[in-house]
Amino acid sequence: MPKIDLAQIPESNRTGYPPPFDQAVAGRWVRRLAPATGLTEFGVSFVRLEPGAWSSQRHWHEGEDEFLVMLSGAALLIDDAGEQPLAPGDCVAFPKGDRNGHHVVNRGEADCTFLCMSGGADAGGEYPDIDMLFTAGGYTRKDGTLYPSRRVK
Repeated sequence: MPKIDLAQIPESNRTGYPPPFDQAVAGRWVRRLAPATGLTEFGVSFVRLEPGAWSSQRHWHEGEDEFLVMLSGAALLIDDAGEQPLAPGDCVAFPKGDRNGHHVVNRGEADCTFLCMSGGADAGGEYPDIDMLFTAGGYTRKDGTLYPSRRVK
């Protein structure tokens, strides 16, 4: 496949998170590279976080591996172990089923970028800090009550 021109793949800051959980990711901009390039066996996204933005609510996946490579700027990985700084070249891995809730937060003064890759079955998972679970079908409260929103992938 020829070199990918990122400028030809639109950025989106859509989220399916219900309010108020959507506010933290308002400054997250994603280019979904896998569908734009014909990849079907794993996902890959180019993510840009504006200052103050979160990559997601802190979460873990039951059936999906995740791998992140920091490209530019600085951010914090926040997981069950606490906060760890991320700089260009740093790599982070979360195996499926590992219940270590995680996300990336940009507390800096400039944008940061990273690649996030994932593969496996979208079997759902949990957001440990808030009353929300996710499945392939959508978001629910931990008691099973549906949120009135749809997941965006």
